Amino acid sequence: MNNTDSFLIAMTLIFSVPYLIWRLARTDHYAPLVVVQILTGILLGPGMLGALFPHYYEAVFSPPVIQALDGVAWWAVMLFVWIAGIELDFGQVWARRRECGLTAGLALAVPLLFGGLAAIGLLAWRDEWIGAAAAPWQFTLGVGMACAVTALPILILLMEKLDILRAPLGQRVLRYASLDDVAIWAVLAVILLDWARIGRQAVFLLLFVFAARLFRRLMRRLAENDRWYIGLIWLAACGLAADRAGLHFMVGAFLAGAVIDRQWFDQPRMDMLRRHVLLVVMPVFFLSTGLRTSWAVGGSAVFIAAAVLLLAAVGGKLLGVQLAGRRLGWAKGEAWVIGWLLQTKALIMIIFVNILLDRHLITGATFTALLLMAVASTMLTVPMVAPWLRGPVRAVAPDAVAPLIGSGCAQVPEVSRSSHRGHDK
Repeated sequence: MNNTDSFLIAMTLIFSVPYLIWRLARTDHYAPLVVVQILTGILLGPGMLGALFPHYYEAVFSPPVIQALDGVAWWAVMLFVWIAGIELDFGQVWARRRECGLTAGLALAVPLLFGGLAAIGLLAWRDEWIGAAAAPWQFTLGVGMACAVTALPILILLMEKLDILRAPLGQRVLRYASLDDVAIWAVLAVILLDWARIGRQAVFLLLFVFAARLFRRLMRRLAENDRWYIGLIWLAACGLAADRAGLHFMVGAFLAGAVIDRQWFDQPRMDMLRRHVLLVVMPVFFLSTGLRTSWAVGGSAVFIAAAVLLLAAVGGKLLGVQLAGRRLGWAKGEAWVIGWLLQTKALIMIIFVNILLDRHLITGATFTALLLMAVASTMLTVPMVAPWLRGPVRAVAPDAVAPLIGSGCAQVPEVSRSSHRGHDK
């Protein structure tokens, strides 16, 4: 079997298996298609398919095929992170800076603390969790941040499913998540700082500020159709420059999107691009993630670690938002819903830990435990939030959910849609 045949067989598996599971098993309530795709990536990886059918696995996922799939996955995830950067709305955040700062800060700091403590516990238990190139502080901060992550793109998808994305509640949650999204990449930049190449990284950041100013001036003068092409060129260039500077190309991709004003692009077209990226190329990234799963430390140890990390992540996020809600005087039950929405992990956390694995800051076993934690936390979101949107929160948080009538969002005022288009960054 030649490489082309193997590649096409792999692509057939990537797109058919998760779709059939999702459609036939009707998992959408607790496991949206994106979660099923991640789980299928694990099933198709060496820990599952490779262990059961090693000869077939080696024939289909040969090194040339894996290399080709990795190339598609890199570009897919760069596009996804770039779009997440564009989605940030710093104007709305600044207008409500006390509320947003306090909520986002506690929603990030408490699970970061809990996750860091869990990381210290893992190191005390076994030394197989820390990567060969990691200092203990890098491992602790990396695992802690993985527990604190809120996945903005997946959060948007889940809120669309719950019909609250354009409602006031959805807009509030987006503002909190936007600040946490910035913090993710800022912390990642700190973790990845290479003190031997700190000068090169400082030069990159300085040049990026200068280049971003020129880029923004150019974008303001262009028609929208030209902005799409220039934006993609800018994305590739920023990813390359960041990677050459010793950071990661994902840091460059996020920065490339963060300096773009959302209103430069038609919002429905941007939403459609995000959906098409998820449909056409992101499943390849999910498979490449599955190929990295490892049970080398032992299956039971990995599952125990995943459970501990899940408790740290979910418990820390809920506690942090509860503290913010008490301080800000939220109605009863409101912090519960917002906390469950903000604990959504999935893609951004998987991207984050992929980078840690690439840089040998965590091992394959740690990656697998964090991956299982991310999938479990995301699967919990809709089942935990949906009953509250139908029940107590409607009564106790009218400012958040009053526009939601019945099971849909048909009566949401149009002003909420226009506010989502954002302000200057």
